[in-house]
Amino acid sequence: MDNNNLARVTIYGHEYTVKAPADSTYIKSIAEFVDTKMREVQDKMPNEQSTERIAILAAMNISDELLSIRNDKESFSTDIENKIQSLIEIIDENI
Repeated sequence: MDNNNLARVTIYGHEYTVKAPADSTYIKSIAEFVDTKMREVQDKMPNEQSTERIAILAAMNISDELLSIRNDKESFSTDIENKIQSLIEIIDENI
């Protein structure tokens, strides 16, 4: 890996050096996303929580969003496949 794959990021007040098979701009955008999600979780809590608890809850929220998007995508794909099949049947009937 080259130095473009190293990024210094701050997540929830902690600095990390991340080395990954992606460019540093992308790594930084991921870190900013995680930081934002962690801060959103803390903002919704009535009192200060441990970083570990905030990280776990943020990870659960991010996972929920990901799984919802995957389910929506799968449902959309199934709907499209069904519509295509219906169109094929209509075309076949009229040929």
